[in-house]
Amino acid sequence: MAAKKILFLTGDFAEDYETMVPFQALQMVGHTVHAVCPDKRAGETIKTAIHDFEGDQTYTEKPGHLFALNANFDDVDVAKYDALMIAGGRAPEYLRLNPRVIEIVQQFAAASKPIAAVCHGAQLLAAADVIRGKTISAYPACSPEVKLAGASYADIPVDQAVTDGNFVTAPAWPAHPAWLGQFLQRLGTEIKL
Repeated sequence: MAAKKILFLTGDFAEDYETMVPFQALQMVGHTVHAVCPDKRAGETIKTAIHDFEGDQTYTEKPGHLFALNANFDDVDVAKYDALMIAGGRAPEYLRLNPRVIEIVQQFAAASKPIAAVCHGAQLLAAADVIRGKTISAYPACSPEVKLAGASYADIPVDQAVTDGNFVTAPAWPAHPAWLGQFLQRLGTEIKL
């Protein structure tokens, strides 16, 4: 397997687990992962949030860890990357307002490169208008946006994921095994023990 180069879009108040775990797991299997955030440079940090499911009508939020970015957003050249990963949490809510972020998502989609989005990451896919006709999962509160963007919302268990073409999506961090597994398959990653 040739190592892949993955662009990881994240931002302040991205969900902690949906940032830390995929970033580390993709590196663990040999891929290069560049974590970027608009208006921030390599070495700067973002604040993450821990979202948990404790029986309330929606998730609860607690302060997470600081996450160090390792690449510069302003230097992103989509042609140099094999895939895109989008962290969930509250970050996509404001990331989707950045025209360059939307352009990046659209360029990955136009090139049919693998795109993984979890939880609220579907807000970026919807805002970029790249999921029309696709089956997309997301945190249930994002289902109206997925549908308004012309996609079919996959109402799946919180620990499952769905792949449709180059899109690999999941409702939340409990889906990491399924979501990351499907993304690695899409990348052609083989793991031998």
